[in-house]
Amino acid sequence: MSWLLDPFSLDFVQRALWGGVLVAMLCAVAGTWVIVRGMAFLGEALAHGMLPGVALATVAGLPVLLGAAASAVVMSLGIGMLQRRAKLSYDTSIGLLFVGMLALGVIVISHAGSFATDATAILFGDILAVGTDDLVVLAFAAAIGVVAATLAHRALVAAAVDERVATVLGLKPRLAQTVLVGLVTLAVVASYQAVGSLLVVGLLVAPAVAARQWTVRIPSTMLLAAVVGALAVAVGLLISWYAATAAGATIAATAIAAAGLSWALRASSDALRRRTASPVPLPA
Repeated sequence: MSWLLDPFSLDFVQRALWGGVLVAMLCAVAGTWVIVRGMAFLGEALAHGMLPGVALATVAGLPVLLGAAASAVVMSLGIGMLQRRAKLSYDTSIGLLFVGMLALGVIVISHAGSFATDATAILFGDILAVGTDDLVVLAFAAAIGVVAATLAHRALVAAAVDERVATVLGLKPRLAQTVLVGLVTLAVVASYQAVGSLLVVGLLVAPAVAARQWTVRIPSTMLLAAVVGALAVAVGLLISWYAATAAGATIAATAIAAAGLSWALRASSDALRRRTASPVPLPA
């Protein structure tokens, strides 16, 4: 069984594991609410909508994290403005800005003359290059995400059930919506530089989908999603080590596979329970 632990004896693989686990924790908190509210498209849009800010920061020699945060903020504010001023639906607003920001980012990268290299780094990241500074940023972001979700829990639950009731109860559903967008933005921006936008989206949605098959309460879903995400990171790193595949993409694929396996197991369990509970016909 030493082959299971051999890769994790190396420092850079250990850092990759801890970075992935922190990303899984943060994404579990934000991703649970994304699934509950049916807003998976928001995570996808924010992850890829960061492209122009990241590209401009790279070209200008500025911190990439700063460019990613600026793009995410512009994206979030733009969605709200299109909803209020242009009277567009939430999905339509996200779709328009998503395509526009992605196109702008590709234009900037292609003009810089290193399209293939920069686009690959932005989409897939390099989790094996996670450093100590990245771990500090991820730990700080995870702590902020947990605290924010805890403080806004009642408002988020009320807004998810019925926004009108939440308003009557004085729980401010618009503030809850802002907190939710902020959580997703925090998860995407903090995790991007370490693991790339593809892995962020995979860990944002898939572990929460897997956990939701077996849980009812929100905190339980978050906890189980964090466990599933952490396991996906460990298994994905192990597979990529021995199969010589891209670590980030392998982790994302492992998380998706975990969601599919969870759904299949739940469906089989429900079918077995129904079959067991059905009355046995008496002989005539």
